[in-house]
Amino acid sequence: MPRRPRSRKSNVRRRKSQRQASWLKRSLASLLLIGAFVLAVYVSYLDYTVRQQFEGKRWSIPARVYASPVELYAGYEISSKNLEDLLLELHYRQDNQLAGEGSYYIKGGQINIRTRAFNFGNTPQESRKISVSFTSGGIAGITDAGTGESLAIVRMDPVQIGSFYPTRKEDRILIKLDEAPQTLVQGLLSTEDKDFYNHFGISPKGIVRAMWSNVKAGGMVQGGSTITQQLVKNFFLNPKRTLRRKLKEALMSFILEYRYSKDEILEAYLNEIFLGQDGASAVHGFGLASEFYFGQSLKTLNLHQVATLVALVRGPSEYDPRRNPEHTLERRNIVLDAMHTEGFIDAQQLSEAKKQPLGVATVIHRSANRYPGFIDLVKRQLKQEYKEDDLTSEGLRIVTTLDTRIQDTLEKSIASKLKHLEKSPKSNDLETAAIVTRRDSGEIVALAGGRDAEDTGFNRALDAVRPIGSLIKPVVYLTALEYPDRYTIATPISDTRLEIPAERGKTWSPDNYDNQEHGVVPLHSALAHSYNMATVRIGMDIGLAKVANTLKSMGVSRPVDLFPSFLLGAQPLTPLEVTQLYQTLAGDGFATPLRSIRAVNAADGKALQSYPFTVRQAVDPAATFITNTILQEVMYAGTGHSAYNYLPQNMALVGKTGTTNQLRDSWFAGFSGDFLSVVWVGRDDNKPTGLTGGTGALQIWSELMRQVSKKPVSLVPPDNVQMTWIDAASGLLSNEGCPGAKLMPFVDGSGPSQFADCGASPESGESWLNNLNPF
Repeated sequence: MPRRPRSRKSNVRRRKSQRQASWLKRSLASLLLIGAFVLAVYVSYLDYTVRQQFEGKRWSIPARVYASPVELYAGYEISSKNLEDLLLELHYRQDNQLAGEGSYYIKGGQINIRTRAFNFGNTPQESRKISVSFTSGGIAGITDAGTGESLAIVRMDPVQIGSFYPTRKEDRILIKLDEAPQTLVQGLLSTEDKDFYNHFGISPKGIVRAMWSNVKAGGMVQGGSTITQQLVKNFFLNPKRTLRRKLKEALMSFILEYRYSKDEILEAYLNEIFLGQDGASAVHGFGLASEFYFGQSLKTLNLHQVATLVALVRGPSEYDPRRNPEHTLERRNIVLDAMHTEGFIDAQQLSEAKKQPLGVATVIHRSANRYPGFIDLVKRQLKQEYKEDDLTSEGLRIVTTLDTRIQDTLEKSIASKLKHLEKSPKSNDLETAAIVTRRDSGEIVALAGGRDAEDTGFNRALDAVRPIGSLIKPVVYLTALEYPDRYTIATPISDTRLEIPAERGKTWSPDNYDNQEHGVVPLHSALAHSYNMATVRIGMDIGLAKVANTLKSMGVSRPVDLFPSFLLGAQPLTPLEVTQLYQTLAGDGFATPLRSIRAVNAADGKALQSYPFTVRQAVDPAATFITNTILQEVMYAGTGHSAYNYLPQNMALVGKTGTTNQLRDSWFAGFSGDFLSVVWVGRDDNKPTGLTGGTGALQIWSELMRQVSKKPVSLVPPDNVQMTWIDAASGLLSNEGCPGAKLMPFVDGSGPSQFADCGASPESGESWLNNLNPF
């Protein structure tokens, strides 16, 4: 039977179906090509991202700021209790075996210590075991515990007092893979990624193994993510758990494995993994975690300590050894069991390690601003030479001049004294600023920017520009004494009312604080009792410009308004500037720039910069010696005499009070043989405080110096200064046996030539220090 031809309608349907199939194939092919192109572009983007971050500067390491290291030696005045307090501040732990760095124990009146290694730049300090013995006055001797040899000096590792963090507050101590304990790598491979050296970023076998282990254990004991995946999650991605992020994680893991070696990946992992939280700062990497939890470097850890750190990988919060010690101990033992199963440790090692307690140190908090006022000063000085990015990302190690014991004493003195001063109805809402330096070097050992030690706001020590009152007077008298043919320590000065022409036909007439005139007084008495009228007479005679030049020579660069009121302290300065001024007096006329930094080292300990002691002659040493002699009279018999209610008179203190109009500012600046301190007390709103320099700032100064100062002042006269006995009443020559005779310094040829009624011939004092007589 012949075939029946298809209908035209059927052929149309067939051709349409063929066209649709062809279109669908073309569309799918186009979509696949577009998808492949998009995937290729995306993979290329991820590859670029991985290489940019992994090959560039991987981490921003904050700068670490350290206090001045404590040096121990025979004769150092520190008790056994105070040394133990220092060790606790350094987060040393008690360990009778001294098994690791940063450990100590006390036995038979001795403190046995295993110090930490620390790189001081050009002088790396190795860890060593020492024994420190004591007498009632301090350290009797230090011996090397290994050899028994006596040690002259041992420098302790310094206390970290702060950090300069980048915007993202992370901290870490970078380590090299070959520096990591072998047990750490073994522990990670046993529990986190058995197939690390065999897979290409993702391990299907590891995922199956982890699922099976967790089912058998009835809980989460093993993870399925590889070390590479964990690194990608920590280093490149956010913590959100989405399918898109998991796909991105897988692709980046493949790229990382393709581009870099296993050792490079593992080393990055050791430094990146998140292992805890220190306040607002995240603890990353095993190097920092070792110090954070055990107070010692990673290379010194024992097996059980390493296993504890590995346990943290699974969850730093869940397995925090300080908050959940039992849970952490359980996880640590799982890590040890896994290491034994994999053959990394034997049965005896496993048993011994499991017997050990966690042994974590007390909380080690690395505050970013433990002493915010001082840290502020350090950062300002560093910014003169370093960029902000260098300070917050290069891991600089900055050794400062701060003495934490003096700083703590200053803060306690401020707290107790301000509370006492505010009991007066006229004194409330007081604020303060204070700076303490070493007299011989200008190193700043303590600084308070306000009464609240933790306040990070306005730093009054650096930024409060206030009139300094009578603190300027020693500059006026020193300037005059540089002209010994016109002014000596005994020159008669009229302390009587005077009028000085001012603007628009007006006159300016200064008054004394007691509103009295004192007639003709010797120059030393005018300064000792802070007489305003006598001071203005001297300053106007010498010239305002000369006094201003002396101020500049002594280290104050701030512009000065040359009005007569400048002679009485109308010139405003900051406490830091006042400290620089008085540091020159304390330096016997030689100016020493104030320093807060000793050295800046790179992250690896290499010395980058040191700040050596520098000195220059600023003013005449003879005039400075005579001025300081008078400032001793200020303390013995003048406005600073109440300091001797706190300190013994043989300290021979040098100092000056300062008070401004309407009792708005209370100042005191002075020094002992070892320390110079400047204190300001006032109100931020500039209202009266009801306090003079003697009733306010001096009280804080005295309380502080009572606790920290050990050395009396020993003023040594220059060769051109002779000590001569004179009659105090007339200023004429006398001798030691005459009533009212005083031993006073004079520049050669400037002393009196006539004799008082008592005394046939002047006898030069054999020693000004031996014959020091309170004025």
